[in-house]
Amino acid sequence: MDYLASSIITGVGATAVVDLWGLARKPLLGQPVPDYRLLGRWVGHMRHGRFRHDRIAAAAPVPDEDRIGWAVHYLTGIGFAALLVGAAGLEWVRHPTPGPALLTGLVTVAAPFLVMQPAMGAGIAARRTPRPAAARVQSLTTHAVFGAGLYLAGWLASLWVTT
Repeated sequence: MDYLASSIITGVGATAVVDLWGLARKPLLGQPVPDYRLLGRWVGHMRHGRFRHDRIAAAAPVPDEDRIGWAVHYLTGIGFAALLVGAAGLEWVRHPTPGPALLTGLVTVAAPFLVMQPAMGAGIAARRTPRPAAARVQSLTTHAVFGAGLYLAGWLASLWVTT
């Protein structure tokens, strides 16, 4: 299995684990299901040169923002998986271990803390939200779940590796 196929399989699988976690958060913790429509809105505004918003929920909707958001969500998961596969190599895909996957999951929390949250109006590490500590814990938890998903998806992918 090559790097691209491994990254796609692992990234899609890990992102699906995050989505299952998103569904479980509501009954378990009373937290809402993530709204990737707002991610799509943010990305949709980029084509007009707007990369930062005071409050993304107040920004004008863009056509197909829900589809854009879901696509970006999964493409981001694939990209993060590619970082793992690139750093750990195909040997990790053949024989995955949890350490590199969990580390990758936790390192990727830098993306929302330093890029997405500030650009969408929440500030660095959600400091402009009503409950920044809760938002940070939620981001860290989700990215730890993503790391566990990378390991699980990597393990499943390893079942198909023949070389």
